[in-house]
Amino acid sequence: MNQTSSIGELKGIGAKTEQLFHNLGVYTIGDILLHYPRDYDRLPPITPLSELQEQAGETIELSEKGEIMAAVAARVDKTPYVRAARSMQVTSLTLQDQKVKIELVWFRMPYLKNTLKSGEWFVFLGKVRKKGTIFHMEQPQIFPPEKYQSMQECLWPCYALTAGLGKNKISQTIQKVLETIDLSVDYLPEEIRERHRLAEYNFALENIHFPKSEEALEQARKRLIFDEFFQFILSAGMQKEQMEEVVNHFSFLPLETEEGKCCSWTEKVMENLPYQLTEAQKRTLQEIRQDLRGRKVMQRLVQGDVGSGKTIIAFLSMLDAAQAGYQSALMAPTEVLAMQHYQTFTELCEKNNLKIPVILLTGSLTQKEKRRAYERMQLYENAMIIGTHALIQERAGYEDLALVITDEQHRFGVKQRETLFLKGSQPHVLVMSATPIPRTLAIILYGDLDISVIDQVPARRLPVKSCVVGKKSRNTSYDFLKKEIALGHQAYIVCPLVEESEGLEAENVTDYAKNLKKHLPEGIEVECLHGKMKSGRKNLIMEQFARNEIQVLVSTTVIEVGVNVPNATVMMVEDAQRFGLAQLHQLRGRVGRGDAQSYCIMINTSDSEKAKKRLEILNRSNDGFFIAGEDLKLRGPGDFFGIRQSGLLEFRLGDIYQNADLLKQASEEANLLLSEDRQLTAPEHKKIREKIQSYLQNQAEIVNL
Repeated sequence: MNQTSSIGELKGIGAKTEQLFHNLGVYTIGDILLHYPRDYDRLPPITPLSELQEQAGETIELSEKGEIMAAVAARVDKTPYVRAARSMQVTSLTLQDQKVKIELVWFRMPYLKNTLKSGEWFVFLGKVRKKGTIFHMEQPQIFPPEKYQSMQECLWPCYALTAGLGKNKISQTIQKVLETIDLSVDYLPEEIRERHRLAEYNFALENIHFPKSEEALEQARKRLIFDEFFQFILSAGMQKEQMEEVVNHFSFLPLETEEGKCCSWTEKVMENLPYQLTEAQKRTLQEIRQDLRGRKVMQRLVQGDVGSGKTIIAFLSMLDAAQAGYQSALMAPTEVLAMQHYQTFTELCEKNNLKIPVILLTGSLTQKEKRRAYERMQLYENAMIIGTHALIQERAGYEDLALVITDEQHRFGVKQRETLFLKGSQPHVLVMSATPIPRTLAIILYGDLDISVIDQVPARRLPVKSCVVGKKSRNTSYDFLKKEIALGHQAYIVCPLVEESEGLEAENVTDYAKNLKKHLPEGIEVECLHGKMKSGRKNLIMEQFARNEIQVLVSTTVIEVGVNVPNATVMMVEDAQRFGLAQLHQLRGRVGRGDAQSYCIMINTSDSEKAKKRLEILNRSNDGFFIAGEDLKLRGPGDFFGIRQSGLLEFRLGDIYQNADLLKQASEEANLLLSEDRQLTAPEHKKIREKIQSYLQNQAEIVNL
């Protein structure tokens, strides 16, 4: 058994459990090792029953959910009582002294009647609630006092879960893998580890899951984050070497026009637009069009802040290809965004009397619709093809594909770009991102690309008014939201979680949407949206929201990318301190797309001064690049606990802002290695080459999921 073996090969993992792991994106032994904890818990201190009222009573009343996690030490004075209720056995035990009374309840655990013997002391760990003068605890864990005391210094992993698969099963599975698989061989040369004081790989994996101390956890994270950056930059650098050798064999029309006469479709459309392109848009478009006519194929990144007008640049670039008689393809990260692009491009062609076929290809199309799309792709040599990952599936074939564009580049890895590139005959590649990255970091991350920056926002857009408030202002925010809806507008509310998560106090989409309906008048439609939904359901909800059939959309950051609903004027973000500033700026960009004034309300549920200081930056500026730079300055070596701040490039642990120093170190080492051996063919680089091949293979599998 090795890291490529199926998770189902592990002893104790049956077909049902294997499917539950698949729901978490875990298919192999290697995948479970990369299913890192999202947080860590410390066990609470032991509270004697006699002191429960004094130590926990007021805290419970002040907590938002009316409960706290506690470890209550008490002596059992009588045998637990077992009764039948709703086709299950319920075990209950009442503990009390002169001051305090607590009722403990367990479901489907009748054997505890023999475990909890009268006269013995135990520690009961669980969530404590208070009803009147009596405390309650459901399904508490039970420990002998000595064992609990020995466990208090440990950090306990909290994993992303799925219904039917608890944290204990995940922890046990990972522990079994760590004991079974040989991780002693380290691909990273010893001199690199010593230069940057990096832990060995086996130590890092063991301590990211089961840290022996905070210091061990810090060392584990440092090593694994370095690995993520190092492997990404190495793979990009190796691809760049291959791309630099590709000669441009496409023939585009000259940029010059006949005197006094415009013969370019691109320029005609620009003349007919109801607005003027900004100077930054014109400059970027000129750089792209020159690349299309250059000696080598284009490899260019266009960075543009939220609302800077990247979509029209993509359309005009694809129009340039269509006039030259070539196909072009635009890959979006979500079906909602792909559909929006398809509709926008179709309307632009119709308004300008351009007989250019615009083809949509997404995963949720019926087989008949897909066959029709494939037929049209083979039939029309100058088609504009819009889609999602379906564009790079095996059956998608192209005719003279000259330009491929990936929208929201940070959602696609190097392998996805390469796969789409290989669909054509070495086409030009344009990648676009609204994620603001300081240029120094962009050069590191996108070393295989030339960079254009659209650093202006069209003057016609009203800046979004922003404010940061505490949780006590939530009802006031609801009142404001009602007023906006009464004016005919709509609102987004973003939460960090999909559903309630054990051990993590944060708002979740599912419960929030239910509770919100109680605060809003009848007639206001509230719906929730999150990434775990099926594509068809997500698309339907977004279509209903776009038609104003839904007034309030409670969502995770699935709406972060590209959704365009001009009628939405309020963005409210719960637990705003749990998001990176760049991500919050992206979310804010979902409103302010129409003529009405728009607003962003960020609910800060933390008492941390650092959190307040960070969020205040968003109050002062609407400039994404300024915000990203300030965020970079504020972040220190990092807080090793809590939700990862940004999803940029989908690194599992690494955050390019928080871990900027590690990113630079990994870049230096990767570039030094590539300068010596560009394709890592030397015998001494065999382990690194195998690691990068495995990394790229994993990326390819992600493409095909």
